[in-house]
Amino acid sequence: MLPEDPISPEAAISRFLASLKTPARILVAISGGSDSSGLLLLLRDALKANPDIPISLCAATVDHALRSESANEAGRVAALCASSGIVHRTMVWRGEKPKTGIMAAAREARYGLLAEAAQVLDARLIVTGHTLDDQHETLQMRGMRAEQISTGIADGVLFDQRFWILRPLLFSTRADIRRYLTARDVAWIDDPSNEDVKYERVRMRRQLAAEGSAGTDVRAAWRERLALSSDGAAWLDRHFRLHGGLLGQVMPEGLRQDRGVLDYALGRLTAVFGGQLFVPGRMQMEQLLAFATAGKPGRTTVGRVVFDLRHDGLYLARESRGILPLVLRPGELGVWDGRFAARNRSGATIEIVARAGATNDATGRKGSSAPEDQDLPDPGHGRGDDRDWSRDLPRAIWKRAAASAPVISAREGPLLPETARSVDLAPHFAPFDRFLTRFDFTFADRLSAVFSRAPYAEPPLRSIDGKTI
Repeated sequence: MLPEDPISPEAAISRFLASLKTPARILVAISGGSDSSGLLLLLRDALKANPDIPISLCAATVDHALRSESANEAGRVAALCASSGIVHRTMVWRGEKPKTGIMAAAREARYGLLAEAAQVLDARLIVTGHTLDDQHETLQMRGMRAEQISTGIADGVLFDQRFWILRPLLFSTRADIRRYLTARDVAWIDDPSNEDVKYERVRMRRQLAAEGSAGTDVRAAWRERLALSSDGAAWLDRHFRLHGGLLGQVMPEGLRQDRGVLDYALGRLTAVFGGQLFVPGRMQMEQLLAFATAGKPGRTTVGRVVFDLRHDGLYLARESRGILPLVLRPGELGVWDGRFAARNRSGATIEIVARAGATNDATGRKGSSAPEDQDLPDPGHGRGDDRDWSRDLPRAIWKRAAASAPVISAREGPLLPETARSVDLAPHFAPFDRFLTRFDFTFADRLSAVFSRAPYAEPPLRSIDGKTI
């Protein structure tokens, strides 16, 4: 969806529906504001005009419970959906709210609740009402924080490895959407927080209204980012090796490739091996690239990852410091150190610790497992047992990587073999597994294959940018 100019909301929805794989059931995220209300009614009207298209709608409103009016507003949205014959659910953000970082926490809660609603309503696709105005605001804010050109808001994001969130109106303006609603005598809700200048986005919105949009070429930035993802995936195939699920190795030739591709790939590998949500900052990446391409053996640490440059390439593994334990009660799920997804199917409470600290003396508990009691993660790719293939690796490097492996401990008493067998551990990609943009999909999916993971869910599209896929 890359039109050359801003397009009308009607044209945007027509293009979007034509791009979808069918049959499909779409969950519309609707707050009651003009953008999301317009999205719902645009989709409703387009499907009414084309009744043979096998696409159905449902809707959900997230009540963040941050304002006294929010419950009443959610009720108004429910009435709008009922009048249109669209099944609707209100999802309430319950529990104590954080005192800082409320916007980020609300976003995380919002998408989690939308995913719950989608599951209940049997939808596999979520759409939101982000517009060209939102895109301009995002580009301006990110441009103030970084020198490189930002891609802004992605038109598609895979959430929690399960639901694709698409944004059909990303190249349509808010003014055009409001004209559409006004022509149909449909009112919308104005959230007072959209006028609160304590929020950066509100301040940027006012600045753009006064000065005009920044004029960033979003289309060129998108094409560049998609090309980097594709080139990065090819770089993985040719130049990257994984040992024991814990140790990465970039072959010497891989360090002599295009600097932009190396920057992209190494930054995301650093986030994955370090269990971090984001790639290192620009200054850190410049230092890492200078180290990796200088050709001088040595070690450096960036983003919780130790990089060891040898004659046979660049090795990377999680540093053993700062790895916190994870306690899981029976039936609980969790993510350990940002690197492993864990599920406790046993009837006992367990704790996951780093292999380096899993001795009785280190944990102080009788039930802890010594490192030799448990196998390392499956190395995959038919490499065989770690006692065979690890002999080909530098001993100190493999020892460092093995020290960061997860080990299961019992909270009370000795760890029973059946308990250990009932705990599932699988690689987790912190920068991708919760929110994976379409920009990074190709690279992340190829990395999943390297780690012997299941592939990510493909976008529910039969065409992108007018091209069949």
